[in-house]
Amino acid sequence: MFRRVARYLHNRATKPDSLEGQSITLEIISGQNLAVPSERIPASIYVSIKPDQTRCWKSGVRVLSSDKSVAWGDTVTLLSHVSPKLSVEIRASFELGRTLGNGELIGKRKTSWDKLLAHGNEPFDLSFPPVRGVRPSLRLKVAFVHACGNDDSGQFDSIIDCETTRRTDAGHARYAEYVASRSVSHLNDAVEDFQFILERCPVGHPDRAAALTNLAWARLKGYARKDLQDIDSTTSLFRDALALRPQDHPNHPFSVYCLTEALNWRYDRECATADISESAQLYHDLLPLCPEGTHLRSIAVGKDGVDYAIDGCNYLPVDASDADIHLRRIVLELCPPGHQHRSMALNKLGRALSIHFEQSGSIDDIDESIQLLREALSLCPEEHLDRGDYLNDLAVSLRYRFDYQGKSHDLDEAISLYEESLSLHPVGHGSHDIPLDNLGSALHTRFNRCGDINDINKAISFSRETLTLRPPGHQHHDTALNNLAFVLKTRYDKLNASGDLNEAIELCRESLQSQTDAPWRHRYLYGLSSALCARFAKTQKNEDVEEAIGLCQESLAILSPLHPDRHFSYMALKDTYLSRYQVQHNPTDLSLTVENFRLGSRHPTQGFPERIILAYNWTIVAEMYSDASALEAYTISLELLDAHLSTRSSTTSRREAAAAFHNARSLSVNAASGALRRDNIRKAVELVEQGRGQQWSLASRLRTPVEDLELAHPKLAHKFLELSARISNAAQGSAAITDRAAADLAAREYRRLTEQWETAVNEIRNNQGFARFLLPPLYEDLQAAACQGPVIILIASRYSCDAIIVPKSGEPRHVPFSSLVLADLVKLKDDFARAIRHASIMGPEEPRKDLIVLLRKIWEEIMLPVADVLQHDLKLRHRSRIWLCPTAAFTSIPLHAAHPSRTKADRSGREPCLADLYICSYTPTLSALIRSRQTMKTRATPSFVAIGQGRPGAGQGTELATVDSELELVCKLIPATANPTTLSGDAATRAGALEALQQNTWVHLACHGKQDREQPYHSRFSMRDKPLTLLDIMENNAPHAEFAFLSACHTAVGDEETPDEVIHLVAGLQFSGFKSVIGTLWVVDDGVAKHVVEAFYENMFKAPKEGAKEATMDCTKAALALNKATSSVKKKVPLEQRIVFIHIGV
Repeated sequence: MFRRVARYLHNRATKPDSLEGQSITLEIISGQNLAVPSERIPASIYVSIKPDQTRCWKSGVRVLSSDKSVAWGDTVTLLSHVSPKLSVEIRASFELGRTLGNGELIGKRKTSWDKLLAHGNEPFDLSFPPVRGVRPSLRLKVAFVHACGNDDSGQFDSIIDCETTRRTDAGHARYAEYVASRSVSHLNDAVEDFQFILERCPVGHPDRAAALTNLAWARLKGYARKDLQDIDSTTSLFRDALALRPQDHPNHPFSVYCLTEALNWRYDRECATADISESAQLYHDLLPLCPEGTHLRSIAVGKDGVDYAIDGCNYLPVDASDADIHLRRIVLELCPPGHQHRSMALNKLGRALSIHFEQSGSIDDIDESIQLLREALSLCPEEHLDRGDYLNDLAVSLRYRFDYQGKSHDLDEAISLYEESLSLHPVGHGSHDIPLDNLGSALHTRFNRCGDINDINKAISFSRETLTLRPPGHQHHDTALNNLAFVLKTRYDKLNASGDLNEAIELCRESLQSQTDAPWRHRYLYGLSSALCARFAKTQKNEDVEEAIGLCQESLAILSPLHPDRHFSYMALKDTYLSRYQVQHNPTDLSLTVENFRLGSRHPTQGFPERIILAYNWTIVAEMYSDASALEAYTISLELLDAHLSTRSSTTSRREAAAAFHNARSLSVNAASGALRRDNIRKAVELVEQGRGQQWSLASRLRTPVEDLELAHPKLAHKFLELSARISNAAQGSAAITDRAAADLAAREYRRLTEQWETAVNEIRNNQGFARFLLPPLYEDLQAAACQGPVIILIASRYSCDAIIVPKSGEPRHVPFSSLVLADLVKLKDDFARAIRHASIMGPEEPRKDLIVLLRKIWEEIMLPVADVLQHDLKLRHRSRIWLCPTAAFTSIPLHAAHPSRTKADRSGREPCLADLYICSYTPTLSALIRSRQTMKTRATPSFVAIGQGRPGAGQGTELATVDSELELVCKLIPATANPTTLSGDAATRAGALEALQQNTWVHLACHGKQDREQPYHSRFSMRDKPLTLLDIMENNAPHAEFAFLSACHTAVGDEETPDEVIHLVAGLQFSGFKSVIGTLWVVDDGVAKHVVEAFYENMFKAPKEGAKEATMDCTKAALALNKATSSVKKKVPLEQRIVFIHIGV
């Protein structure tokens, strides 16, 4: 410092006349600690330098940063003779661009040439008087000293004394004094100044928005300090200013911020929901306009800014309106990951969507709710006070989704979460009643699904305890009454305890009287109706049923047309009319019953499970009273079940969904029986086809041939195939997911894709010639299955047992089995299983008397009536091909082996059996047979592989000694043109077998086969490393495959839970692409099976006549070859080992 001063003095001493005409360039580098005295948020900060009272230089305006600093880098040239003394000011401007007045003074400091030059050419800080505890400062630098002219007018502006500027600046100064002193007189003076300026800026004036803002801000501060009372007009002033500053206006962000401040203060005093909601919306709009690091952003995101609005919104009651959900989405966007309020924002939006789902039935709402609530729970540590509530909220949404979709894991998870929530809300906790009541409801739901009496007893116990915790006067007393009534009524339905019913009625009445405007009043109404209806059924007191009908009608009047709960009102009303019909026999009541069945089962916003159950019950009632609506009921039931299963992404989940409806397994056969009893044979064929093999039908939709569509509409065909592939990939990917949150996301993605797929399908149907694309086929379409021989559908229903013969042309024939009932078939099936087990331990020479008797019964009671129609009505030629399509109990009976086992009446020989008369094949469905024939239009070069595994991996079965010799034998019998290869031993792994199935058109498989009766899709072939499962085979698309011989046990045995789904290994191979397959119905003895195998291939590839070409590879000959083979080995192979083999397909 001393050196710089000495150098300066030396220069003056050596050049005494040099001061005249000299200048300095002063650089304004930056500013620090630039606090605004009035605490207002400035739009910008600038520096003003006044060499005298008439002129002023202003720096560029800069936005204040979050640390209250500004960087300028502006320079000004000062003349020594013109400005030896200077006034330096730092000012805050509340406008960008055009300004009103000079803004608010932050600091003022007088200096001179000498003082500036004393710092030499090094940067230095110029400090100002303290403001709100901090000392503002400017960093300056004197760049150089040099000679110049005598005029600096180009850099300085004249100071014009203007009343508008003077009064505006005075208003800012007086307002700052008010903030510092809390003197109301200063506030009044400031308001008077700003009001004066506003009157000078009429509508249309460019400074009106600034004038409005200055006046409003002063008044807002007075309101905040309770020195002024009028907040409404102040808020209006801010609104007017914002209206004058649209989004592209430079001062728009500041006007938005000002309005949020007014709304926040008004909400703080008046707690108006609209204010805090609007504030959150404004912050949502404001933050993207505020760059990171700016002072405005730091204030806006602070505890008195957006956090205040978030907190206020989070504590608003959830009403689940569209506006409420929109607000909560905004709040969540204001809480990015890591934000302290994110968990609560997630929870509130999740709850709002859950409640909205209750009112709308939108699956998207409940899925999103669960996703949000899972994340909220993950952000809530175990020791957090709200964790119990978050657990409960997630459980509620899972319960709702279970009710809508019927996925058991949702209910299981909900119960687990309720139990955890209850442990965090023990006895004595203020919220103990909430998880207690909800856990009781969940156990009630599980009882309805599983029937464990312990669940309903626990549910009643929990509901009673909840009621004691919600005495009269409690806001949820009415809910507790109704919930207890509901579970008591359910136990009455199960155990018929009249005490439960009477108590339920009293509780329902009390709940209705407790709160007349309850949001769930409609539930109380139909709950009481249901209980009164049950009492009417018992006592037949007419006043009960009349009151019950009125209550249901009242509940419907309350509900909007698309409210999901209308389904339950229809259901309860149906019960009342049916009960009255059962007592009074008035046909009108039956008609009203049917109409409410129809309305309830078709109600679009209720989930499929409830609607399927209602539609099924409709079929029962229609059958019971011979109502004409039975076929409609069956059709709706099948459509609903199909739609429900299509929501499941994987084959296993579809099977689980179907198995959950215990009565669904008989839907298709009962529907067909109903149509037959109404003499509508064509409809019977359509219904049994629609309901049978739904698993395969749903999966095959994604592999539908589209050759015709590609020719007519190539773009649509490409779109359909692309979406089908994406759905298939999504389904395969979802099957391996174990994490529940990830599984939920995968399910949502699958549903999104299927919605797009369905849209594409509907688009295809709008084109001429494709109106029935992928719709359930009509009889005319299905008759194509009989183009090479009639198809016999065998129907086993609780109402009748029948056969339908579908001929190549003309009308289908109905063959009733009048002497058979379903119980007879079940017994016949069980007797067969017993006889087969017994035969397996008999010696090869011992006569199979039990089997012979049973096969004779099949012939006489089932296949002889069918054969008579084939021979005498259809005139079907001897040894023609026929296809058997058994349903229900028929699937476990070897129909192809039906045999009279007796001599002709004229003693001319033995009576022919079915296999003597016709060449029998099976088909799971008519559509499967049609698809197999369609895909044979293009055939690949034949290639044959024999796969064998005699030494399977651990736990997969015992060693099979004859496998290798069987493979060797088979390969010798295959034409050389097929290039037969062998895969066995260590090479016969799961991956190796899959590759062989993919690359070859003909396959022979010799190994252990296992039908998994618990999980049929896990049925498998034993390989060296791990099993080759049915799921593996289904996913192995082999469109060019033709024939497979499965020399393994249990390959054509269906699933007992859902026999009409035909879920077995043979069907899986047919689905994957094989058109013709030979499988087995029970255990195969590999020691004698080789005789059947040898005879089959010898008949399949008989040596050609002299001069003819080599035997052709024609898979359509398999049925005939098997017929001849089993006939030719009668003396070598026991009866049960001959009839174990069946042919499926073309």
